[in-house]
Amino acid sequence: HVQLVESGGGSVQAGGSLRLSCLYNHRGNCMGWFRQAPGSGREGVAAIYLGGGRTIYADSVEGRFTISQDSAKNTLCLQMDSLRPEDTGVYYCAVSRAIAGVTFWEPDYKYWGQGTQVTV
Repeated sequence: HVQLVESGGGSVQAGGSLRLSCLYNHRGNCMGWFRQAPGSGREGVAAIYLGGGRTIYADSVEGRFTISQDSAKNTLCLQMDSLRPEDTGVYYCAVSRAIAGVTFWEPDYKYWGQGTQVTV
């Protein structure tokens, strides 16, 4: 049974920081963070290809967010700095079943966490 458990969400003032963590018991070659703002669809925020460390970011978070993975702790992290009101939403961690590469293509992401709320 695959489990992804996010933590670290909360309320923060604009300009502040939060660090999200996702504890997992199953990893894939690619893992990512997505978010869903109120009244909007889900969008990819950051993803990492664990085979080589390549990362991708949504344009809106480039330079402010950093995705990382600690294999010893089975944890995927998202450091979020310089937060803006438009970063508000539910953040989900997900595991892709893609064999290679890193994308935000949701059909590749087979396993999802329950989400953690971020309010800016």
